[in-house]
Amino acid sequence: MGRSILFLSCLVLAAGALFARAQVEPSAVARQTSLTAGGMGSVFQPDYAGGEVAETSSNRLYGVGAYVDVKFTRWIQIEAEGRWLRFNQFLNINQDNYLIGPRIPINRLRFGPATPYAKVLVGYAHMNFEFGAVSGRFTDIAYGGGVDVKLTRKISLRAIDFEVQQWPQWLSSSLMPYGASVGIGYKVF
Repeated sequence: MGRSILFLSCLVLAAGALFARAQVEPSAVARQTSLTAGGMGSVFQPDYAGGEVAETSSNRLYGVGAYVDVKFTRWIQIEAEGRWLRFNQFLNINQDNYLIGPRIPINRLRFGPATPYAKVLVGYAHMNFEFGAVSGRFTDIAYGGGVDVKLTRKISLRAIDFEVQQWPQWLSSSLMPYGASVGIGYKVF
């Protein structure tokens, strides 16, 4: 009789534990998807100074941009960005970039609210050549990384974002613009 009561008590406790729910969703079923949208300011070396030859420009291009980061899981993330480099033009040369690709957080190097990341984005760039007489659209591959700092539950600072872009089929050669951006983001959900 004593063993039956002990077995029945253990069975009831086990069933209760299976059906009990805490106030927080278990991490395995909690929603991990999030979307952050933000704006940024950029400074870039356009790698072009005129004459249809890839070379360092005497003027850096300044501009504004927007980005969207979609986090599906801890390791699967996508970033899309648009950048319009229209200020401080030399001979009316400017560049725009429209890119999308994987973004990988480097969680092992996380320091407090700061999370470094790496990214490889693909898309296209639009460039106006000297005096705006000719323009072109070129394939653009961007290799980069940076650090995002969480300021509040919804607001983050893009403390630094660095990119080296490769335009593999630019006229008869290739172009390698590079630059940095800073910005602020808002976590939509």
